[in-house]
Amino acid sequence: MKVRALKLRDESFGNEWAEAVENRWVYDDFKRNEKWRRGWISFDCALWNPDDDRVYCGVTSFDSDIFTAYDRRAGRFVDLGVRHLWDSFDAKFHRALLRGSDGAVYAAIALLHCIDKFEEAPGGAVVRYEPATGRIEKLGIPVPHVYIQSLVIDEKRRTAYGLGFHPQCLLAFDLERRTGRMLGPITSGAGGGIMSENLAIDDDGCVWSCWGLTRAWAYETGPDAVRLCKYDPRADRIVFFQKGLPRPDGRHGFVEPESFHNFGDGWIYAGGRDGALYRIDPKTADAEHLCTPVAGRPTRLASLVRAGEGTAYGVVGRDGRCELARFDYRRGGFEIIGPVREPGGAAMHQCHDIVMAGDGTIYACENDNVARSGYLWEISL
Repeated sequence: MKVRALKLRDESFGNEWAEAVENRWVYDDFKRNEKWRRGWISFDCALWNPDDDRVYCGVTSFDSDIFTAYDRRAGRFVDLGVRHLWDSFDAKFHRALLRGSDGAVYAAIALLHCIDKFEEAPGGAVVRYEPATGRIEKLGIPVPHVYIQSLVIDEKRRTAYGLGFHPQCLLAFDLERRTGRMLGPITSGAGGGIMSENLAIDDDGCVWSCWGLTRAWAYETGPDAVRLCKYDPRADRIVFFQKGLPRPDGRHGFVEPESFHNFGDGWIYAGGRDGALYRIDPKTADAEHLCTPVAGRPTRLASLVRAGEGTAYGVVGRDGRCELARFDYRRGGFEIIGPVREPGGAAMHQCHDIVMAGDGTIYACENDNVARSGYLWEISL
């Protein structure tokens, strides 16, 4: 396994930044500080496009520099010439970058600002980009003032579904009529933020997410508060299941889902915030624990990429101890391939998304590293 860190920005921030950034600064402080605003970025999502062999990247940026591509043939990042489209609140493509059946790249805009900017910020737009021509446009804002953390497209219905924030909700956007609506909230906000990093559509066209209890009489929502839900387009309603991802040790409670995936075998798979892999029956929402690659230290499983029948790759671990894992998702097995770090050099802080190019090369997005700008990691097996 060969690992290389691809650097769109190479700005470093010493430990003196960490306390201020993590504990004291608010949105306006980030915007005012030129070093941070222009220098710090985070890679949040990626998409390999076979037509031009580019890896398109969604970037977190307080300077609204949120969309770029790594040209594999040229071996460098390229300016797409689209920055004129973004306004000052357009902060990132989070997990909202995908290829449509028309060959265009679709995306949606997420937020960085606090709730005090709600009325001032217009809301997250659904974006369409044509790689062949460079044409880009905002198709529309599904729900005014609400931004979009994740985007999936039901091609049969020509409808994009999004995970809204704030408030935390599911929303829909008709790609032909360019009209949107809120489908409903998925949490009251009790117990903190409750949402997965992405959404997935099952074989019946239902959109999978999670939802959170309120328990208004309690100071804490409890270990079983995060449960599974799906939006059923035929019934036009969110189905709230009283079930969740089971704890691997059998204790009472549910594991919060971090990612959802449809690998085409009839099931929905989920990565938990415990770094474990789960399988969900899309009819009943019954879930089973398959495997836990890393235990006893911080980890996550924010994304998986299918590599063939029964095989998927993901990055586990976090806080600078990240490893590439190969999963046998049908049998529930795994193999740790190796650490995501350059020999004698930088190490991945944590992984937020992962994609695979046609030749099997893996690209992993590093996010939320306050010590330096994030990198796009190229992994050759």
